[in-house]
Amino acid sequence: MSRSPTDSQEFDLVHLDRQTFGDAALQDELLRLFDEQCARLMPVIAGGTSRERADAAHTLKGAARAVGAWPVASRAEAFEEALARPASGHVAGHVDSLEAAVAAARAALARRRNR
Repeated sequence: MSRSPTDSQEFDLVHLDRQTFGDAALQDELLRLFDEQCARLMPVIAGGTSRERADAAHTLKGAARAVGAWPVASRAEAFEEALARPASGHVAGHVDSLEAAVAAARAALARRRNR
């Protein structure tokens, strides 16, 4: 597996290696599934019902943790917490932050596929 500095900013490759016992094909499959989950879940996070958004954020947080996408996981968790406290008024900012983290992770995955 080729490692670029950009990838290591978006993904903890040591964690991913441990999760997959160094199996590059399994890493590729898990990252492909993570990318698909991002594509499927972000529209729900951006515009679903409160419950749908919370469920999607929770699912994305778990998927991100599985592949070592810590920036996505932490922002999904923050969004989930903001939804639990709607009176705080910061939900929109958390969506923007999560969208940016997901976009960065998906861009890193695209670069990985194009090598």
